[in-house]
Amino acid sequence: MQGHLIVAHFIDGRVQKGTSTDVDPKRPNCHLTTASGEKLEVSLASVKALFFVKSATGRPEHQEAKAQSAGDSRLLGTKRVRVVFGDKEEIVGLMNRYPPITPFFFMLPIDPQSNNIRILVNRAAVVEMREVKA
Repeated sequence: MQGHLIVAHFIDGRVQKGTSTDVDPKRPNCHLTTASGEKLEVSLASVKALFFVKSATGRPEHQEAKAQSAGDSRLLGTKRVRVVFGDKEEIVGLMNRYPPITPFFFMLPIDPQSNNIRILVNRAAVVEMREVKA
């Protein structure tokens, strides 16, 4: 089984890429297998966010949109939310439930062309979160 391609951004600034088959926001840990085959146990409390991505290399030339695209079917039933982390990184995304009621929650990137498929956010790493009106 291949697993999901993950880029883990840790609260301490480290970044680790790999695949995982056991990410569950209700469990304290998941496992990441790096490209070299190393298996790491990742404490969800130590991450800022886990980015489920299309490509491990990403698209550095792509500028992430901060506003929704007209006609994006993912907008139905979602709230547009801006999240700012302690390191000042900002994500604008879509959430089914806002405000979140759990310590970890999923967001979809607002940019449908993003390399990110979905993002698991650690609420403890967030310093600001607010709904963005359309």
